[in-house]
Amino acid sequence: MRKNSRVRRQKPSNKLVGLAVVVIVIALVLFFNSRSKVIQAKNSEDADRIEQLESQIEAESARAEELEEYGKYVNTKQFVEEIARDKLGLIYPDEIIFKEE
Repeated sequence: MRKNSRVRRQKPSNKLVGLAVVVIVIALVLFFNSRSKVIQAKNSEDADRIEQLESQIEAESARAEELEEYGKYVNTKQFVEEIARDKLGLIYPDEIIFKEE
C-alpha cells in the first residue's frame, strides 16, 4: 500500500508541475505580446521621424542650391553696382542724376 500512496502523491505533484509550466508559458506569451506592441509603436514613431528628417534634408538641399546661386550672383559686376548705388550712393563719373522735388 505504501507504493500506491507514493504514486498518488507523485501524480498530483506532476499535475502541479504541468500546471505551473502552462501558467509560465501563458505569462511569457502575454509578456512578449505586450513587448511586441511596444516595439511596433516605437518602430512606427521612428518611421515617422525618418520621413520628417528626409523632408528636412530635401529642404536644406534646396536651400544650399539657392545659396550657391546667390554666391555666384554676389561675385558679379551687376551685384557690386547695385550695392554701390543703393547702399553707398555711388555713381559713375559721367552719369547725370535727376532728383524729384
